Amino acid sequence: MPAELWAIGLVISATLVGSFGPILLKKASAKKLSKISSLMKNYHLFGGVALYALGTILFIPALKGGDLSILYPFVALTYIWVSLLSVKFLGEKMNSIKWLGILFIIIGVSFIGIGS
Repeated sequence: MPAELWAIGLVISATLVGSFGPILLKKASAKKLSKISSLMKNYHLFGGVALYALGTILFIPALKGGDLSILYPFVALTYIWVSLLSVKFLGEKMNSIKWLGILFIIIGVSFIGIGS
């Protein structure tokens, strides 16, 4: 069954929401994590895990709208979102090799979409 447009949109939304998870986990890693009490107060840690979970929860209903072999490659968009969000929120730098990688991801996901 070809993927319905709403399912593709939901998967893309899920990847965007879920990609904020690693950003918050990176921020959480900067804090002291040696004691249980410090873990309990690490809101970035809980936020990162929650956003990962929310992205997964959004992905599940999208599976009703198309084949897994079509929808799952869109999960690769997470790498793009994380790269861009890392620049914005963590001050990381992008070089030409990273931009080339993003281009290849876009091309690959496009081939999946065209082939369905």
